[in-house]
Amino acid sequence: VQLQASGGGAVQAGGSLRLSCAASKRTFSNNAVGWFSQAPGKEREFVATISWNGGRQYYTDSVKGRFAISRDNAKNTVTLQMNSLKPEDTADYYCAAARRAVAGSDPADYPYWGQGTQVTVSS
Repeated sequence: VQLQASGGGAVQAGGSLRLSCAASKRTFSNNAVGWFSQAPGKEREFVATISWNGGRQYYTDSVKGRFAISRDNAKNTVTLQMNSLKPEDTADYYCAAARRAVAGSDPADYPYWGQGTQVTVSS
C-alpha cells in the first residue's frame, strides 16, 4: 500500500485544517489507518486511528473534542479534520496503514507509511 498525505498548511490558533490520506497501488479498506505527528526534535506521536469500517475511532487525549478522523472506503481515503488548532499542534503529520482491521497507538502496528504533511499553527 502506498499512502499520500495532503492538506497541511499554516493557520492561526483557533483555525482548522483538513488532512487527507489517499491510498494507491491497492485499497486499504480492510486496514485500520492512523495519523501520527512529529514535531521538530521530538519522537513520532500517535494522534488518532480508525478501524477498517470506521466503526471505531481512538484519539490521543490532547486532541479529543478537536480532531475527528473519518474514512471513505469507496474513495480509498481517510480524513483528519483538525479544529481549534493550537500552536502545540505544529508538526509534520503522517498517515499510516496497519496490517489489521483494528489497531492502536503503537507505530509498530503500522507497516505502511506515507510522507508527512506539515502543519504550522501560529499564536
